[in-house]
Amino acid sequence: MKILALELSTARGSIAWLDEVDLVMREWTNDRKNSGPFFVNLQNIREKFGPPEEIIVGLGPGSYAGVRIAISAAIGLQVTSKTRLIGYPSICAMECEADEYGVIGDARRQSFFFARVRAHGLIEGPTLFTESELQAKWDKLEDNMPIFSSDNLTLFKGVELSYPSALVLAGLTRSASHNFSLPPLEPIYLREPHITIPKTATTAS
Repeated sequence: MKILALELSTARGSIAWLDEVDLVMREWTNDRKNSGPFFVNLQNIREKFGPPEEIIVGLGPGSYAGVRIAISAAIGLQVTSKTRLIGYPSICAMECEADEYGVIGDARRQSFFFARVRAHGLIEGPTLFTESELQAKWDKLEDNMPIFSSDNLTLFKGVELSYPSALVLAGLTRSASHNFSLPPLEPIYLREPHITIPKTATTAS
């Protein structure tokens, strides 16, 4: 199986290619205002290996813009190559050796998310907390369970900086035990999407 994995949910972007012979991953600093490196790396992978048979996209939580770009690129490739497209939570593919771990992240608006992962599957969350609520939960967690974040969260002691890996995502496709998302793919929303409704024009009577 020729597998292409796309991961753009954090400040480190990655693309991976996995098949019976080759295993390749590209990483770069993922500037959310400049998606050029992503498309350059994607083009290089495509030119070297051709069309994939399966594409997996990291769905976050994290940068909505990054995840949307990855989903859009995957849809474009799916249309041209008739490949299978699936999605999976990015936080279940952290680059670590722990079988069970927690993940926290900055959810903006003075809030944070927490999720718990075991064997690359979500067993809790992601759930939103205030700083005090998360600190209270933090105090109840097992002392030996690693906690990762892709954000620089100095508010919480003991957090290890780690990022989702496209290569880990690619490897997960070889297991039938995971609950992959099928199209139409969407980023993992921690809140309901905000929709701005245009004001109705008024006319003079």
